[in-house]
Amino acid sequence: MQKCLTVVMALIGLMGTVVVAAAQSAHTPEQAKALVDRATTYMKSEGKEKALAAFNDPKGDFVDGDLYLFVLDAGDGKLTMLAHGVNKALVGKPQIDVKDAEGKPFNRDMFTMVSTAGEGWVTYNWPNPATKKIASKTSFCRKIDDVIIGAGVYN
Repeated sequence: MQKCLTVVMALIGLMGTVVVAAAQSAHTPEQAKALVDRATTYMKSEGKEKALAAFNDPKGDFVDGDLYLFVLDAGDGKLTMLAHGVNKALVGKPQIDVKDAEGKPFNRDMFTMVSTAGEGWVTYNWPNPATKKIASKTSFCRKIDDVIIGAGVYN
């Protein structure tokens, strides 16, 4: 009986480890683009104000662990953060001069790219909210009217 109980407990522990590992698995670039697509549709149907509130909700439908939305004001000249799924402290702050851990002005690069192409990918080094470590991040960004909506994956 003791052996059986030990085996059952070991299996339960293993199942818990698998669940945790699955929850921490990396997202794909396709999932980041799909999240931006979904956010674009939501903003167009529900309006900017309601969309920004939803995008800022860390427990809402637009945050999945380290996959989340960020929204920048593309019309104010400062790229003010309008929404951030995991770091509300950034909301309301200009992002035009923010550089990544390597000194890259990635927000300026992002703005230039979406201003010419409408959408695309940008890579930079950013803190991963799951690991709390700096990691390479590739974000898909799209300009919609006067905002840039983006979501990225950590490599």
